[in-house]
Amino acid sequence: MHGGICVAVVMLLGAGSTAPGGEPVWPAPDWATAAPQDVGLDPALLEQAKNYALTGGGSGCVVRYGRRVLAWGDPRKLYDLKSTTKSIGVTALGLAIADGKARLDDKAIEHHPGFGRPPDENRQTGWLPRITLLHLATHTAGFAKPGGYTALGFEPGTRWAYSDGGPNWLAECLTLAYRRDLAELMFERVFTPLGIGRSDLRWRENAYRPRTIEGIPRREFGAGIHANVDAMARIGYLYLRCGRWRDTQILPPDFVAAVSRTPDWLAKLPVADPRQYGNASRHYGLLWWNNGDGTLARVPRDAFWSWGLYDSLIVVIPTLDLVVARAGDSWKRTGTDHYDVLRPFLEPLAAAAGPASGRPERQGGLGPGVYRTVSLAAADDRPPYPPSPVIAGIQWAPPETIVRKAPGSDNWPLTWGDDDAMYGAYGDGRGFAPFVERKLSLGLCRIRGGPADFVGENVRSPTLECTGEGPRGPKASGLLMVNGTLYMLVRNTGNAQLAWSGDHGRTWTWADWKFRVSFGCPTFLNFGPNYAGARDPYVYIYSPDSDSAYRRADRMVLARVLQSRITDPAAYEYFAGLHGGQPIWTRDVSGRGAVFVHPGHCYRSSVTWHPVLKRYLWCQTGLGDDPRFEGGLAIYDAPEPWGPWTTVFYTARWDVGPGESSSLPAKWMGEDGRTVYLVFSENDCFSVRKATLLERLR
Repeated sequence: MHGGICVAVVMLLGAGSTAPGGEPVWPAPDWATAAPQDVGLDPALLEQAKNYALTGGGSGCVVRYGRRVLAWGDPRKLYDLKSTTKSIGVTALGLAIADGKARLDDKAIEHHPGFGRPPDENRQTGWLPRITLLHLATHTAGFAKPGGYTALGFEPGTRWAYSDGGPNWLAECLTLAYRRDLAELMFERVFTPLGIGRSDLRWRENAYRPRTIEGIPRREFGAGIHANVDAMARIGYLYLRCGRWRDTQILPPDFVAAVSRTPDWLAKLPVADPRQYGNASRHYGLLWWNNGDGTLARVPRDAFWSWGLYDSLIVVIPTLDLVVARAGDSWKRTGTDHYDVLRPFLEPLAAAAGPASGRPERQGGLGPGVYRTVSLAAADDRPPYPPSPVIAGIQWAPPETIVRKAPGSDNWPLTWGDDDAMYGAYGDGRGFAPFVERKLSLGLCRIRGGPADFVGENVRSPTLECTGEGPRGPKASGLLMVNGTLYMLVRNTGNAQLAWSGDHGRTWTWADWKFRVSFGCPTFLNFGPNYAGARDPYVYIYSPDSDSAYRRADRMVLARVLQSRITDPAAYEYFAGLHGGQPIWTRDVSGRGAVFVHPGHCYRSSVTWHPVLKRYLWCQTGLGDDPRFEGGLAIYDAPEPWGPWTTVFYTARWDVGPGESSSLPAKWMGEDGRTVYLVFSENDCFSVRKATLLERLR
C-alpha cells in the first residue's frame, strides 16, 4: 500500500491529560474541557489565531489531548464545507481498503465499467484503463476541475491538477464497490460511532451528475457536505488517533499515513497551474493538504488539513496532539503563495504549543535554580520538549578541566567493546599520538582506561581507512559492538553504508547496499559492553530525516533490525509512529515517521542507555556557524527508544564550542547514576568534560 504506516506520534501529555502512552481522552458525548495553559498552550497565541479566524466570521474549536481548550461562534451551526468534503469523503476509501473491497493501485475501470465517460473522447486517449484509485485521490488522473463529466487533460500520473471531477469518479467507484449510498455507509461506520448525528452533518444529493448510479444514490467527493465544527473536530480526532476511535480501529493506520503525507513520486510532479496552486504537488496526500515540504516553516511538517472554499479547515498536527476545526467565510488574500492565507492562523496555533512568552523556563548552562525569560522570537533558545521528569539539569565541570587529545581530529562515535575498551572513529585527522602518517577522513581507534587516565591508540585497517576532506570523504556516524562484531555506519557514501569487523577492527567488510532514502547521518543506540543490557533482540538506528549529513532536518527518524540480521537490508524496519502507546514499524522506508521533531535543528547525534536512571540519553549538537568554537548543545531523555522525549539540558550557546558530534559513553557513566562524561569534538579534538546529572526533587 502506498504511504506506509501511521505517522501520528503520541507526545508527552500536558497537565490534566492522560499519561504518556496512556488511553486517549474521548468525547463522551461532549468534549472534556481544559484551560489552554493546563495542556501547555499559550492563551494569547490561541486568541491571536481565533481573532484572525473571525475576520471571516464563523465558528471554530481547538482540541488538545482530547480536551477542547477554545471555541468560538456557534458549534452547532452547519456550514457548506465545499472541498473539505474531499477529505471527509476519502474516509470511505479507507473503509474499502480495510474491508478488502479496494486497493490504491486498483484500476478505476475495474470498479466502474462506465468510468471516465462521458465525454466519449476520453476513451480515444487510451488513458482510462491506466487510471488508478490513487490517481483519483491525488489529483493526478488528468480530469478537469468541474465536478461533472469533463475531458482528460493529460496522461495519468504525469501532472498534478486540482479537480472535483476526479474525486467524484472515486466516489462512484466506491459506491459500486459497496453497492450502497456512501452517506449511509459513512453514518453507519464512521459518523455515528464518532458521535456525529444527522443534525450535525448533511450530505446533499449530487449536483453535477444524475442522482443515482445503477439505482444507488450518487454522492460527490468534490463538494456537498454541510457540517458543524464539532463534527469536523471529531473527524480530525479520528485521524489524529491513527484511525482508531475508542476500542475500534475504524481506518487502517497505514491509510491515515498515506492521507497525511506526500509520496516521493507525487512530490516530483509539475503542477498544471502553479500560479493558482504553487508547489501543491509537494504538499498533498490523499485528498488532504499537508506541510510535508515545510512551506509553512513555523508549522510542524507532520501537520495536515482539509481545505474547502470559504476556508473550511480540519487541521491535524500529530506531534502537537492538536486538532483544530474552522468554518465560515473566506479570509482576505494578500500574499502570493497559495499557503499564505493560512499562515496567520496555523503559525500562532503551532507556536502556542511552545513555551509561552514570558514564562520562566529552565535553561541549561545558567546554573542550578537559575531561570531566564524565553522569547518566542528566539526559536534557537527554546527547547522543543518539556523538562525531564527525572533529571533536573546538568552541572558541568569548569571549562578549564576539559581534557583534549588527538588534536586535529573530529567526529568520535564510540562503542564499548567486549574487551572492556572503547572503540571510536575519527575524521579529517591523524588520530591519537603517535599520529598516522597522513590525514584520514575515516580512521579507527581504541580507548583504554577511565575518563581520568584514558589512553587512545590508533587501530590501522587498510580495508577501512578512507581519505577526503569534509563531505568528499567517508566518515563514521555510528559505531556499535554486538556479540564480538564491530558495526560501523559510514556517512558521505550516498546516503550511508554499513561496514563490519569480526577481529576488533583490523579487517572490515563493506555492505553491498546503502541507505538510499533519508538516514544520511545514522547512529546506533548503545547499551553496555558488547551490547550488554539491551532491552530486546534489536539494534536501533537514529538519523536526521535527510539524505545528507550536512543539512539540518526538521525531524529525526528511527530504524531497527534484529541483532542477527544487521547486514541484511531486507530485515530493517522503520518507526512510523505510536498506536495505543506502542510503536508501529514498517518495512517501507517511505512510511517512516518522526521519532523526534525540532524544525531546522535536527543534526548529528548519539543515543546511550543509562542503566541506573533507566533513561535513554540523546545528545544533539552541531548548531552554529562553526560549532567547533561556538554553538548549541542539547541532551534529551526518554523511558523508551521512541520517547516520549523530554529536555535534560538545552542551550543555543554553550560556554565552549560543542563541536559537530557528542556522546555520553556508557563505559564512563558512574555507578552513582549522576556522574557522566561528555565526549565531543570541540576545536577538532577528542574532548572530554565531566558532568553531574542533577536529580529532580520528588
